[in-house]
Amino acid sequence: FDVIIIIHNIDHSELQTLAAAEAKSHNLSPANMKGIFAMIASGRKLQVATWNIAAINNNPFEYWITYDENPGYERLMANVESFLESPGDRDVPVNAVFADDMFDRLERRMEQAGWGSVRCYWENDFKNRRIVTEFMKDPLLGSKRLASMPDRITNTINVVGSTDPVCRPTVINMYDGDLSTLDQWWSAWETFMFDTPLEIETKKGMQTNPPYKLLQPIKKSKYPDITEEEEKVSLPLQTMCGAIFDAILVHIMNTVSTPDEWQPLKKTIVDNLNKKKVPRTLDILETETYANSDIIALQEVSSSLIDQAKSRKILDESFWIVAPADMDAVRDQNS
Repeated sequence: FDVIIIIHNIDHSELQTLAAAEAKSHNLSPANMKGIFAMIASGRKLQVATWNIAAINNNPFEYWITYDENPGYERLMANVESFLESPGDRDVPVNAVFADDMFDRLERRMEQAGWGSVRCYWENDFKNRRIVTEFMKDPLLGSKRLASMPDRITNTINVVGSTDPVCRPTVINMYDGDLSTLDQWWSAWETFMFDTPLEIETKKGMQTNPPYKLLQPIKKSKYPDITEEEEKVSLPLQTMCGAIFDAILVHIMNTVSTPDEWQPLKKTIVDNLNKKKVPRTLDILETETYANSDIIALQEVSSSLIDQAKSRKILDESFWIVAPADMDAVRDQNS
């Protein structure tokens, strides 16, 4: 984790002037003012900590970690890197991984959702792309957010009444289902996206919807590389690209390793790093180094962390825990 400690140090007379102005604007009581000026007179400095929690990131394979207990980890990571850097004849067409019949099923689901057709994009473009050089490494696909946007929204979803999030069937999160074959993955992925109602807290209150309804249009005004035609069908287009992306990840893992090796390895990493991320983060905030701060500013925080922080006696008694007025539990990157 990247932690930065900032010590605010300005001239005492300047600080007194600022404090008096702030006190007047916020109608602070004489007792509050006395405490503020006592701190200034003592020469005490304001200690502020800031920490980007990166709540959205639950990918156990994003960072290369030290895992001496299992040499299979380093072998797996090296093999994945080799596949991506030098795919050779393994750089097969997309439809050799995300098959045509999978797209047909996805198309029916998207039609039932009331979305426009993206078959022309599939037939004339995406099905024929090479999985590494023309899909995974396509910079335009990245700048259009066609794979990353659905991943951000559906990767890990915090639901009402549970401390355990719900995860999309993919390699790059805490999903613990069996991904031994592409058929197993696709069946789980389709069910998750379209048939699994999830109760989440939104700006409009509690809502229960399957994950596909959480997806948001990709606007050209924000992502200028997307074309006007693509913007009109950005919901089904990103859903298709998200499915292709996940299929390729499963294919790569089962090509460079075996399910019996990489899936237990992933589970061990998830259990020790990802699932314990929120409580471990709060443990660190409760240590003397951070608990002695006057202000701790947290970025990209999940709604779950905020709720759990309020239940921690040390944090709740030492700080006013202030969440954004416009909390967004869908993107779940609150500061």
